[in-house]
Amino acid sequence: MNTLTFSIENYGVVTYWLGMAAVAAMAGASVLESGAKRFDLFGVIVIALAASLGGGSLRDMLLDRPVFWIADELFLLVAIMAAVSVFFLARWLFMPVRTFLILDAIGLALFSIMGTDAALDLGATWLVASFIGVITGVMGGVFRDVLCNEDPWVFRSPLFATASWLGCWLYILMIEFEVGDLVANLIASGSILLIRLYALRKGVKLPRFKEKVRRL
Repeated sequence: MNTLTFSIENYGVVTYWLGMAAVAAMAGASVLESGAKRFDLFGVIVIALAASLGGGSLRDMLLDRPVFWIADELFLLVAIMAAVSVFFLARWLFMPVRTFLILDAIGLALFSIMGTDAALDLGATWLVASFIGVITGVMGGVFRDVLCNEDPWVFRSPLFATASWLGCWLYILMIEFEVGDLVANLIASGSILLIRLYALRKGVKLPRFKEKVRRL
């Protein structure tokens, strides 16, 4: 069995577990952010669920298909287990801000490509599919930040949604040029992760709005 055959036959299984990894990463990242607010265990779990399941839920509603964690409750269980695990691990292990940023970037990368792939499967245009990917990747973080009474990271952090959108377009182009689905998924999600981490390290940001001041 060659590599191409392997990737086609096992693509669904691989993406399923990548989805699990995305849910766990986003839930863990949310615990670290909400923990800074000194929320109790229940509050932390609620915020972790909103972050890890929110983007995918919105994606499924927009695409008019069954919400993924209702159709398969293992996603819900993984999110809860990840949240509880990080909640208690933080009591014994020092987890710097960098841990939150890395987990958040992993969740962004995996969710973005999952959303794009789902939209393409339902026949969405390239532009629509790319924005569905961005929505899937960033909206969970928006829900988390709103619940934590913080300005959403997507509007103030280095190349957050931008990294997601670039990676979604890369995935679409690779699929169009008949690159294997699994290879395209891994390359595109990896590119989002690398762009996001590089932007965080170097402080790369898009230009901010600046109004011209009129002199009297």
